[in-house]
Amino acid sequence: MSWMEKLYQTYEAGVLLDLPIEKRLMPTSHTVQNAHINIVIDGEGNFRGASVLEKTQIVLPATESSASRTSGEEPHPLADKIQYVAQDYESFGGQKKPYFEGYKKQLQAWCESEYTHDKVKAVYRYIKKGTVIADLIAQHILFVDTNNKLLTEWSSDDEQPALFKVLPKDKGKLDQGSALVCWTVQKDSDPNDATWKDKTIQDSWIAYDTSNSSDMGLCFITGENQSLGVNHPKKIRHSGDGAKLISANDSSGYTYRGRFLDEKQACGIGFDVSQKAHNALRWLISRQGFKNSDQACVSWAVSGKPIPEPLTDAWSLLSGDEYNLDVVDEPVNQESQTTPDHTIDLGESYAQKLKKYMAGYAAKLSPTEQIIIMGIDSATPGRMGILYYREMFSAEFLNRLEAWHNQFAWAQRHTKELPSIDGKKPKTKVIWPVSSPVPRDITKAAYGENVADNLKKKVIERLMPCIIDGQPFPLDLLMSCVRKATNRVSYASDEQWLWEKNVSIACALYKGYYQRHPNLTQRRNYVMALEENYHSRDYLYGRLLAIAERIEEVALGISGENRSTTAARLMQRFADRPFETWRTIELALQPYMQRLRVSRAGFLTNQLKEMDVILGLFQHDDFSRKEALSGEFLLAYHCQRQKFRTKTEAETIDDTTSQGDTE
Repeated sequence: MSWMEKLYQTYEAGVLLDLPIEKRLMPTSHTVQNAHINIVIDGEGNFRGASVLEKTQIVLPATESSASRTSGEEPHPLADKIQYVAQDYESFGGQKKPYFEGYKKQLQAWCESEYTHDKVKAVYRYIKKGTVIADLIAQHILFVDTNNKLLTEWSSDDEQPALFKVLPKDKGKLDQGSALVCWTVQKDSDPNDATWKDKTIQDSWIAYDTSNSSDMGLCFITGENQSLGVNHPKKIRHSGDGAKLISANDSSGYTYRGRFLDEKQACGIGFDVSQKAHNALRWLISRQGFKNSDQACVSWAVSGKPIPEPLTDAWSLLSGDEYNLDVVDEPVNQESQTTPDHTIDLGESYAQKLKKYMAGYAAKLSPTEQIIIMGIDSATPGRMGILYYREMFSAEFLNRLEAWHNQFAWAQRHTKELPSIDGKKPKTKVIWPVSSPVPRDITKAAYGENVADNLKKKVIERLMPCIIDGQPFPLDLLMSCVRKATNRVSYASDEQWLWEKNVSIACALYKGYYQRHPNLTQRRNYVMALEENYHSRDYLYGRLLAIAERIEEVALGISGENRSTTAARLMQRFADRPFETWRTIELALQPYMQRLRVSRAGFLTNQLKEMDVILGLFQHDDFSRKEALSGEFLLAYHCQRQKFRTKTEAETIDDTTSQGDTE
């Protein structure tokens, strides 16, 4: 139960933070729910008016049972549905069972206790009159038919009422009795008349609820004898979440509890501890959690201090700063260097900026600051489980995160919106910042844009140990990304931007995989630019493919043709049978080279020279081997294309149109 203890400690630290009211931790003995109707009364309990609330989420007092209710009668103490707060609900043909008596009895007990509140008394005086629905009908909030029964659907040609727009429908019908009512009590001396925003009411209910707890026992979190929790909170991921992390309500049948007579003997958790821990988790997820359908992952410092989000890319962490490949920063710790080495400097500049970013967090966090990473998901609507949980010191966490962003960094395709000119629609510019890929994009790069939610969850589960624990990247996931990037013909003509994005993701994963390869002898540090002195067969073939594609692209651009090149169409075949396919590509280039000899002779000469140099670097029979290419050829192919983008040549045409840089 270490996670429960850490969340409890986080709550105690979080309440001390100076935050706006809407961002503060929810108090204990309260729950979150969507409110639909706000009834306004005065301090004597007289009706003054009502209004419909749209998308309004409020924090309302709740008992331990009502906060976790799914069915049956468990009224909230103050704000609740019409079937609870309206005595005349049944007389107006309410569809559900009326629970007014239980609501009234509970509210009366609060009003008669030493912890009562004047506004709560005003609400009690009003609901005793039994005119809630009649007043709301008069205010045109609720609607009835000719038989004075509450409508379940709006069949009139008139505009649909506001309440009918916000209430959930089942097969086109709704129940007005399911609308949740909250209260505003107008008093001359109190400017804060909304009861759900009044902290004195919250404190009043907490004191009263705590005084009623009688189930005492040993709390396994604090080690103290205190009131134990029985029904633990739900609504952890959102207001409609019915799944619980702790639940033992199946007291008969198949459940086996070992040598214990009841669940409290197995593990007792204090009511206050459970409330605070679940509230802290709910607060963290809404504030900084990563959500993927029903899956939620969150990382935090127990002290409440900010930390970097592990499930995002470096480009987002660094505020979207653009690493311009045309500009080379000054080399670090190199006093004399007339010609900067672009290959080394690009990676070094990125690494230095990332190191400074992490150092900024390290300066705010003590070396022994506790960092928690937690992932949760639910297999059923009522049960939730912890998928991933780690505790570590801040120094270790920041080092692991920096290692992930460094090792899996590559030039990634992004778009940047340019300032609009003369009120026209702003244009976008394609940029290639050095960054790690975001996990959600890795999933799509491996399995396609329409990947199922369950598969997304599985990929996130597998990536968490790679990011947080420094484990090797899964080989099958890498190969899926490589195959998807190689199969260029599967992308439509207007999706070439997506193919470029997936190629850069595959390159980042291939680079990172070999930096963490399980076999130490096979580990290799690829740099993030073209390695002209690296003579691997797969790498050289990748460079050849990029050059062949470039020659044909320029020739097509001169004649105004807009179609894919032979190299692009045969990319998948080239990866499987490079020697045979290269002969086909080379023959297809002949007419284009004839065209370039007339209009771009200098450009063609340079490309052929570079091609000849590459062909001369193959070792013995490497060139004619029938073995398929590994993902390494994508690194060379991508780097060679990046070199073409950043190289200024008088003979070349604009790469923005020739290489599909527009979406």
